Amino acid sequence: MSAVRRAIDSAAATLAEAGIASARWDAEELAAHVTGTERGRLALLDSPGDDFYGRYHDVVAARSRRVPLQHLTGTAAFGPLMLQVGPGVFIPRPETEALLAWVGQQRLPSRPVIVDLCTGSGALAVALAQLNPGARIIAVDDSEAALGYARRNAVGTAVELVRADVTAPRLLTELDGGVDVVVANPPYVPDAAPVEPEVAQHDPHHAVFGGPDGMAVIAPIVELAGRWLRPGGVFAVEHDDTTSAETVELVRGTARFKEIAQRKDLAGRPRFVTARRGGAGD
Repeated sequence: MSAVRRAIDSAAATLAEAGIASARWDAEELAAHVTGTERGRLALLDSPGDDFYGRYHDVVAARSRRVPLQHLTGTAAFGPLMLQVGPGVFIPRPETEALLAWVGQQRLPSRPVIVDLCTGSGALAVALAQLNPGARIIAVDDSEAALGYARRNAVGTAVELVRADVTAPRLLTELDGGVDVVVANPPYVPDAAPVEPEVAQHDPHHAVFGGPDGMAVIAPIVELAGRWLRPGGVFAVEHDDTTSAETVELVRGTARFKEIAQRKDLAGRPRFVTARRGGAGD
């Protein structure tokens, strides 16, 4: 194992020099991927195989060029899930797990109708399907590449995938007044905001940037939620950490929501806004 450990140490140094903050973690994850084991079991390897060092050198070199770790392993963890990801789909982030946890705490009907907008890899939709086995879950995205990953991740679930632009007027009018939960992790980064090379070079631009102020897609999503939700239904939308107040004002401006709240992600940053659909008398 000492030779493998030396290779990992060298890889971690290479990745750190490339500016990767999680260099040690990534070096170990890549070693686990190449050997077909789990990161925590690397110390138990008797021999990594004859081709390990060449293959490991190649993936470490790619990671040092800022190719996302998840593109190299083909997977991304999200809550209880291990999702298939790769070029053409936004990689789900741990920050969105706080939104998932909030929805999981809500009291819902036994067979709720849930809509996940800008579903990407299907992360929220598939996780919510696991939490609510009796639910009807509709996941919407306008990217066929993203929906290809979502389709694979949703195998064995009842998630329905719809290719559509969430900014289109009168989208899915058949859902009006009949939905219990609307969630969305839309593109929300302001166009001029600096981002890491992994994002700038590898995440789909369309799935990251949301116009000059990051609000271009959030605004129509708020309108959709107001139209689709039944009285008492809940809404959660993720936003840039600089636009929490603007998102609250958008939600408040529909005159249909109550219990509007700013929520923080696992790192304590403002990350999403939640609300409940009021009734006719509210």
